[in-house]
Amino acid sequence: MTLMLASVTSRSEAETVLAGGADIIDLKDPSKGSLGQADPLLAAEIVRAIGKRRPISAAAGIAGKEAADAIHAAAALADAGIDYVKVGFRRHATADCITAIGKKVGNAKLAGVLFADEEPNLDLLGVMAESGFAGAMLDTAHKDAGRLLDHMEIAALRDFIGRCRRYGLMAGLAGSLEAPDVPRLLPLRPDYLGFRGSLCRGKVREGAIDPEAVRIIRDLIPREESVESGRADEGTGWHVFWGRGLVSERPAEADRVFVHDLVLPCAIGAYDFERGQLQNVRFNVDVDVRRPERHFDDIRAVFSYDLIIDAIKLILGQGHIDLIETLASQIADEVLRYPPVLRVCVRIEKLDVAHGTVGIEIRRERVLAPARHIPVAPGNAA
Repeated sequence: MTLMLASVTSRSEAETVLAGGADIIDLKDPSKGSLGQADPLLAAEIVRAIGKRRPISAAAGIAGKEAADAIHAAAALADAGIDYVKVGFRRHATADCITAIGKKVGNAKLAGVLFADEEPNLDLLGVMAESGFAGAMLDTAHKDAGRLLDHMEIAALRDFIGRCRRYGLMAGLAGSLEAPDVPRLLPLRPDYLGFRGSLCRGKVREGAIDPEAVRIIRDLIPREESVESGRADEGTGWHVFWGRGLVSERPAEADRVFVHDLVLPCAIGAYDFERGQLQNVRFNVDVDVRRPERHFDDIRAVFSYDLIIDAIKLILGQGHIDLIETLASQIADEVLRYPPVLRVCVRIEKLDVAHGTVGIEIRRERVLAPARHIPVAPGNAA
């Protein structure tokens, strides 16, 4: 289950995101940077106001060469009653610094933050685990330099989450995330996704929280009850539209989303000469998706072509594949996991093995449940 973390700057904002359904309330000072140190007095005020209704996290800033400042800031937030204290680490942070913070702030759950736009050192995750940290998070240090997905490929993010799992750390993703990023990241199953700018009026991090923006992000992340009721699938937010009757259930009413002429280097081939090297492969994928009942501009009803590209890259990131038939089938299966998808056509062409192109095209279709028979009472037949 992926949780929604909403970063706030005041008690009123904390109450706004609480009312909007945020799972974790996070306190920071955006004017001091991506992990601007929170005020312990404000932290204590929010803890008193929120009580135990939601976990509360807070930023203690970025640790420098010496751990003393970070230890002092983290300890002050822990004393204020914060549940999770976040400490940032640059690429060249030392194991001694991380260990010192873990030992000195042992009365709080610590989350180490690495920065995707600064070539993060993922080997530090093991040090965090050994030092008693509860979790780790990827963020961006420079908010004017792009989103998380601008700096790390989807397969690299999966690797980060996988490493956190192996070390027993909670895994979080943040970094100027926007609404369209949510369906792309949910299949990776992070423990939480963090938001600030996309929740603010005008999408400005220093601006006030916009309740409608909170609701849009909240709707994109399934709540636990949605999964239990069977309305959510693999961490997607389309259950919101099914529940409101906004998506057509008639298979004939479909739109087509496609990715054409996508060329990627692939480790593929059953011959010995094809192993140990990459070859260019072209992908064409056509996906028929249920059409919304009404045409409106709402990201929660959209199946994005990014999801197709991400599916391909995630599969390729798993290593060498012998057969293009296997690759095509895996892509089709991955795309069909998404509830709006009705059918998919996958065409794969190897570009380097002949003067022309060779490949395969497959078509797969969702098996729809048979229509439910409603018996007609005697005397009511037409």
